[in-house]
Amino acid sequence: MKLSLLLAALLQLAGALQVPAIAAARVCRAAAPQMKHPEYFKRLARAEAGRLRLVVSKSNNHIYGQVVDDAKDAIVASASTMEKEVRESDGSTRDCAAATEVGKRLAVAAKAKGIEKVFFDRKGYKYHGRVAALAEGAREGGLDF
Repeated sequence: MKLSLLLAALLQLAGALQVPAIAAARVCRAAAPQMKHPEYFKRLARAEAGRLRLVVSKSNNHIYGQVVDDAKDAIVASASTMEKEVRESDGSTRDCAAATEVGKRLAVAAKAKGIEKVFFDRKGYKYHGRVAALAEGAREGGLDF
């Protein structure tokens, strides 16, 4: 590490490098923004040919699910915990039970439009907790992914 700092300092003195020596030495690929950018996951989702995307979005209080047709740039079906029936059925919109209910409602809405196969796009969220509960609810409702 000392050698790389020394080399960076020499290059900076020579005028070939215009970045600070410490910044040049500390680069972490795992934390690079392009590795976690939402467009990266969208490209991965489009690679699965013949299927629409089931996209999950969440906030601290709500969870949303949408079936998106990327060829037409249109939302085909959607469900969320902000719907009146979901809010009234459970006590909370923040737990896994509400996310499972959203998944089931999304599956019913998608099957009504003739959609049975989708590609699950978790948008960088871990497959855990409410995201996994929504996916399991959609599977219980009859969606295949």
